[in-house]
Amino acid sequence: MRLLSQGADGVYQVALAAHVVFSPEKQTSPAAIASAMAVLLLPYSLLGPFAGVLLDRWRRRQVLLYGNLLRAVLAVGTALLVLATAPDGIFYVSALSVTAVNRFVLAGLSASLPHVVDSPERLVMANALSPTAGTLAATAGGGIAFAVRLAAPGGSISDTLVVLVGAALYLCAGAAALRIPAALLGPDTLASRASLRTALTVTVRGLTDGLRHLAHRRPAAQALAAMTLMRFCYGALTVTLLMLCRYAWTDSDAAGLALLGLAVGVSGAGFFAAAVITPWAVGRFGRRGWIVVCAGAAAVLEPALGLPFTPTPMLIAAFVLGLVTQGAKISTDTVVQSTVEDAFRGRVFSLYDVLFNAAFVGAAGVAALMLPHDGRSVALVVTVAVLYAVTAAALAAGGPVSRETSPPKAPPPDNGARFT
Repeated sequence: MRLLSQGADGVYQVALAAHVVFSPEKQTSPAAIASAMAVLLLPYSLLGPFAGVLLDRWRRRQVLLYGNLLRAVLAVGTALLVLATAPDGIFYVSALSVTAVNRFVLAGLSASLPHVVDSPERLVMANALSPTAGTLAATAGGGIAFAVRLAAPGGSISDTLVVLVGAALYLCAGAAALRIPAALLGPDTLASRASLRTALTVTVRGLTDGLRHLAHRRPAAQALAAMTLMRFCYGALTVTLLMLCRYAWTDSDAAGLALLGLAVGVSGAGFFAAAVITPWAVGRFGRRGWIVVCAGAAAVLEPALGLPFTPTPMLIAAFVLGLVTQGAKISTDTVVQSTVEDAFRGRVFSLYDVLFNAAFVGAAGVAALMLPHDGRSVALVVTVAVLYAVTAAALAAGGPVSRETSPPKAPPPDNGARFT
């Protein structure tokens, strides 16, 4: 189910990028990309924590089922808007609806993972395999989208076909969720039904409780802070790469989109490498120690590879950043899952998604201020390197770096079938 769902995400995201950035009729700027990201991500960043409380009140299997079915319907609506060349405002509202449900589903997947692993000691391996497999599925979905768009006649028809492919995959993901027993994914205890006003009150109180719970889980809070800064860096470099592919390295929209597709594939290879390396690295350095290594490596390699502003070094940088970003995320997911109680896990993972989105939007805004039209900005590359270095130093100074190979005791998984 995760593979189908995130494969559809990859298709849909490439369709959005192609329509917003690489349409021949659009003269894209860093400010336009930042505005698109803000419209698509910032509203959910403000409302996301409330969804987390609902994740802890509803059967997570049902969230995955109906979330994917809803995204299939909304994606069809987006395809019709693209075909009809609707105004950008209406298009963004439709796209926002799909991405909002997407974050809800991803938070539910992360909160559910301990229920489908047969022992707490396997959480690191599960976090290496499951989310990374989803990321690779998204990369594969992006490759499918690139192929469909390049093979299609062009213009709005090709963008429409790509979005419809994503809608079909969302529908398949919803069907796959039906194979999972309804109670398997938790939460262990369901809240009773209440009036809307009472539910809203409980939501606000639950959000406060989730924040308070996280405040008393220092390892999780530190890991989330480090991951947020690394996400900011990744967002700034993503906008840089988009502008380089669009204006600096190619002289046509098709060639720019093909080069971006190659960069996405190389970054996906980095994600796969992270899945292979991280279990060993966590055993060698500990969960937090591996995040420190990832941030420190990025601080050194990112300026060395990025400052030439040429395709080959930047493609190598895409691989490196894919590896260190996914490696740090695997460790962060494991820290959160193993130190946050199950009753609060949905809320904390929704906050996790909010931090991700807000960091990405903030990075796009900073990039809009610093990037020239062709994407070549020494100041931005150096700033990102400094942020990576600060992240590594701050996390390393937060206390002794343990080398544990297994997380602390986590809630036992539900009885029943296991889906890994």
